Amino acid sequence: MSTVSNTAMSTVTTNYAGVCERLSSACRDCGRERNEVRLLAVSKTKPAEMVEECYHLGQRAFGENYLQDALDKIPALSHLSDIEWHFIGPLQSNKTRAVAENFHWLETLDRDKIARRLSDQRPDDMPDLNVLIQVNVSREDQKSGINPEDVLSFAHTVSSLPRLKVRGLMCIPEDTSDTARLRAQFEEMKRLSIALQEECPEADTLSMGMSGDLELAVECGATEVRIGTDIFGARHTTGQ
Repeated sequence: MSTVSNTAMSTVTTNYAGVCERLSSACRDCGRERNEVRLLAVSKTKPAEMVEECYHLGQRAFGENYLQDALDKIPALSHLSDIEWHFIGPLQSNKTRAVAENFHWLETLDRDKIARRLSDQRPDDMPDLNVLIQVNVSREDQKSGINPEDVLSFAHTVSSLPRLKVRGLMCIPEDTSDTARLRAQFEEMKRLSIALQEECPEADTLSMGMSGDLELAVECGATEVRIGTDIFGARHTTGQ
């Protein structure tokens, strides 16, 4: 593992405390319990030592975008028995086996082919892979995700596959400063989440909200927010 300075480590401690307080405040402001919203610490491009520092502060769920980077970290931190790894990047079909064999969650499922490969490749001695369906709630052509009207039919397909467990929905909303537009998208995701849970009772996760829109996402019903830079600092460059 690479060497990380004490300054960087203490910054993680300070930043993490600030993010936890911000999340607690967001929950209080809208009358929700803090334990209703999970914090996913997005550790992409960050060294294993920084992830372990965050773990020792009480964080357990970590999100990775880059597969090779994650595959270096996961064995390095295998001594942390209850750490939880979420793959949150786009997934190509030739990379599904590595995700099926190493992760607890995939948050970006939006294609039948990927679902079927993950189902076939999930080892029998591992629990079912938790999956979130990625929704293109802003309907932007350049974005991944399925259209909102296709959520229930796609969920039905995925839930019929062995070794996968549909746990909910994820979105990356429009990059806009228009709060009303963001609110409308988050509220649509909440409606979809309620409809999905009626079909799939275990689909209790609604992953939406990052550092710029955390409070609004929590107000609109997010059960998971994804925070990276505000915990770990600016990301390292990577060629992956």
